[in-house]
Amino acid sequence: MKWVTCAAVVGLMSIGYSANAEDKLTVYSYRQAFLVEPIIQRFTDETGIGVDVVFAKDGIAERIAREGRLSPADLVLTSDFSRLVELVDKDLTSPVKSTLLENNIPAQYRDPDGQWYALTMRVRNLYTAKDRLGPQQMTYEELADPKYKGKICTRSGKHPYNIALVASIIAHHGEAEAKTWLQGVKANLARKPQGNDRGQIAAVKEGVCDIALGNSYYYGNMLKDPDQKVIAEAVTINFPNQADRGAHVNVSGMALARYSPNKANAIKLMEFLSADVAQKAYADINMEYPVKTDVAPSPLVASWGQFKSDQMPIFKLAEYHQAAVKLLDEVQFDL
Repeated sequence: MKWVTCAAVVGLMSIGYSANAEDKLTVYSYRQAFLVEPIIQRFTDETGIGVDVVFAKDGIAERIAREGRLSPADLVLTSDFSRLVELVDKDLTSPVKSTLLENNIPAQYRDPDGQWYALTMRVRNLYTAKDRLGPQQMTYEELADPKYKGKICTRSGKHPYNIALVASIIAHHGEAEAKTWLQGVKANLARKPQGNDRGQIAAVKEGVCDIALGNSYYYGNMLKDPDQKVIAEAVTINFPNQADRGAHVNVSGMALARYSPNKANAIKLMEFLSADVAQKAYADINMEYPVKTDVAPSPLVASWGQFKSDQMPIFKLAEYHQAAVKLLDEVQFDL
């Protein structure tokens, strides 16, 4: 496991500075430096509060647990909902009550006890081959239809994005029906689950499959990348379940660390991240949907059109998280 401080990422440039030790914060982040750094710098510029950011791809919960009461972590930034659930399940968060946070972040996208707050959302889209299928009004449930045998690509079922999707299927249909669905999806796979979400879109272009699961912001970032634009343009982005419950969304989020030594300033940062400046930055830099309802998505994301999202509160999915992992094991989805 590799831990990288912000200073190491940006060379000699520091993300923030404060002369007073009490005006320092430490953030542990699953989110990447290119997205976090400009937002944190703006916070430091406006408040004078310096922030040290430690980046990691995994292992943050384990590190905080190991550090215990001596942990310097004030705030944790996560790239998906499952990481938030893990922090809460391991009793590594501290509840936050903030009128500003509650006003900025809809109840659907925050823990009812204030243990975590979402910052952005992304859709679990279905991408179809533009030249072979074109736009499709599909549902997640249809992925198990035998007519799609050998036509579907996805990353590992055990990836947090897919665990959350399976949890949503359980929430809406129950475990027995969700297991049958998962078995059907597995039978329709064009190849063993592998790669990342961008890789699934590439597989559609290459003709490996006709339908791929992937998060919306990966597609947006591929369209912005001159090296990947031609790959992304080979697929059509579809928002599932528009005629019934709506598309499944996942969230990035934040949680106050249980033993935060600087709680007051950490809450100031949380409030800043939920407000217009940071929400707009998330939208423009990483093609994500802001959770603050009056902040618009980027023009590129907006060009995909409006969509109906699943209105089940995100926190309800935590109840089905372990059941989703269990089903994926039982079905041996990745084998």
